[in-house]
Amino acid sequence: MRSLSKQRSVKTTIDADTLRSELRDNSVRVIDVRRKEDYQKDHIPKSVNLPLAELLADDSPERVLKMAQSMGIDDETPVVVYDDTFGALASRVAWTLEYLGHSDVSLLDMTYSNWKSIGLETDSNEVSFGTKQHSIKLRPEILATADYLERKKDEKNVIVLDNRERLNYLEQHIPGAINIPYRTLASDEKILRPRNELKRILQNRGVSEDSEIITYCGSVGTLSGLAYYALKSTDYPNVRLYVRSFKEWKGLNKPIVKQENANYWDLSAE
Repeated sequence: MRSLSKQRSVKTTIDADTLRSELRDNSVRVIDVRRKEDYQKDHIPKSVNLPLAELLADDSPERVLKMAQSMGIDDETPVVVYDDTFGALASRVAWTLEYLGHSDVSLLDMTYSNWKSIGLETDSNEVSFGTKQHSIKLRPEILATADYLERKKDEKNVIVLDNRERLNYLEQHIPGAINIPYRTLASDEKILRPRNELKRILQNRGVSEDSEIITYCGSVGTLSGLAYYALKSTDYPNVRLYVRSFKEWKGLNKPIVKQENANYWDLSAE
């Protein structure tokens, strides 16, 4: 695989031109996380299919390891993940590989629909790669559990970030959480806004770079996965994903609050 991976820093997102070049060199593994029937119609050439639902059926490190190895991914294989759902599904898969210990994983900076709309090549051939060996080096520093979040949420240097729609947040959320809806993170063409715009949004909402930030969303960590990568793209150093998110929190009967003055909407983040 790509010897260049040792020579360049891993980017949060990768643009189409760079990906096309790496595909020509056979120096990257591309993962399409859409449904199997969508993948079978057409997809980015040489990409392999890992539907998010298949991952979520059992995302234990041992099973994720087997899936990665079956896709021909070893410790050094550069990986790019894409979806057709504003980057959220791809983010969840990419984060899972990161948690496993895979260090070279990026998001395609556009959706598959955008890829097609600008006339880039597609294919309908399913591909498979020989099995590779991959190690497990779990990264607990990017994961937040319910117990961890409950312990840490009231600490002064910890910010809890709710990435659901504004109305969901107003109705009920984790005490102390601030709301940055996932839709504010993207532009019309890209799954994430430019770095300087994201930084402005985060700073306007009081999200400081020297804080520990824990992101969550509704259920499986997709919207908050996108926020995780938004923070990562702006070089925030200490970010965790509460991967089981609000569904688990509520199911565990953890404390929940409703936003007072629910008609008030602070536009300063935009």
